[in-house]
Amino acid sequence: IAAWLRQVANQHGKVVGDVNYIFVDDETMLSINRRFLHHDYYTDHIGFDYSEADALSGDIYISLDTVQSNAKLFHTQPSDELHRVIAHGLLHLCGLKDKTPDEMDQMRQAEDQALQTWKTLI
Repeated sequence: IAAWLRQVANQHGKVVGDVNYIFVDDETMLSINRRFLHHDYYTDHIGFDYSEADALSGDIYISLDTVQSNAKLFHTQPSDELHRVIAHGLLHLCGLKDKTPDEMDQMRQAEDQALQTWKTLI
């Protein structure tokens, strides 16, 4: 996975520095979302970006509960959904956003490309 993430970052002109993935349950994620972002809802990931220039650094929290429920919702394998969320968090550190429809399209394309890269490595 580390080699894969380095490739994804390189595709976006970045290098991976100190990136931590922290896997939690829904209740922990809700607590983080309330405390730090003042949002009162569940989410699959929350990232804290500490990057400097082209060196990516950050903490990415991933709710395994939400990943599991999203896999059912989107009719995909839980492992595929987990890899998508892992890539999504890193892509945010690379500077991609997903607030507008155009940004969401670009993020989805970048996720798909990252997943294709993953499949060539395994």
